[in-house]
Amino acid sequence: MFDALLLRTFVTVVEEQGFSRAALKLHLTQSAVSGHLRRLEQQVGKPLLLRTTRSQQLTGEGERLLDHARTILALHRDAWSDLTRQPYQGRVAIGLSEDFAEPRLLRALQEFAGQYPGLQLEVQVNIPGTLLQMLDQGSLQLVVGSMCESAGAGRLLWSEPLVWAGLPQPAAPLAEPLPLALFAEPCPYRAAALSRLAKAGIRQRTAMLCSSSRALRAAVLAGFAVAPMALSQLGPGLEALGAEHGLPELPEVQFRLFSAAEAEPVIVAALSRIMIEYCSNRRSAL
Repeated sequence: MFDALLLRTFVTVVEEQGFSRAALKLHLTQSAVSGHLRRLEQQVGKPLLLRTTRSQQLTGEGERLLDHARTILALHRDAWSDLTRQPYQGRVAIGLSEDFAEPRLLRALQEFAGQYPGLQLEVQVNIPGTLLQMLDQGSLQLVVGSMCESAGAGRLLWSEPLVWAGLPQPAAPLAEPLPLALFAEPCPYRAAALSRLAKAGIRQRTAMLCSSSRALRAAVLAGFAVAPMALSQLGPGLEALGAEHGLPELPEVQFRLFSAAEAEPVIVAALSRIMIEYCSNRRSAL
């Protein structure tokens, strides 16, 4: 019989991508986290993680156990919530990057809030860098956003290429300095784009500083600038520009779910499942 505490530690180590970050989230020492993993591996009789000083990787048995562990922990949370449910009174604030502010997700959040009359559910829409700062400051309890070139904490929901969005055009180097449409700092797409251009020795200028995805897309559709975008966000009228236009390759975008360690566990766990289901359905529709 698996110990739920050991399973929770195992899942947290995987999701936080490291023992030190898992220890911080679980409010344990790093040696305690390592001890939990050793005990779980003893129960299974096989190693679950291949660990080096710089990285960790799930074994085949670890990947199989991970799915089971998440299911078991979700059932524990549901049972606890059902048997101990009290009228919840309080505020829970969620941070969404703009591309997640869609009616289907907001309706699901509203339906959930309807189950808890005392719950004050708030949504903050902003760029991921700002949302994660707010999470660290304690003003948000849950964030869904994207990252580039970062090991980052949080649960990976999916990843896809970051591309140079532009108008369809013949294969030829673009004019320099390259006109860009960008979000303000701190934006992971902005940082990745400027870093890759600098490494390639390509001069650039910020032709348009945007505060919304609509403005960013308008700048590109007008031929005013090119912009870094996730591949799934290109939409009609735009195409991904690349090496044939003299542009460097951009990194993958990782869409991740982050939660505050001190957040109310039952409510945040339930909201996390709503987010994960939404992202799963959205990803399968791409």
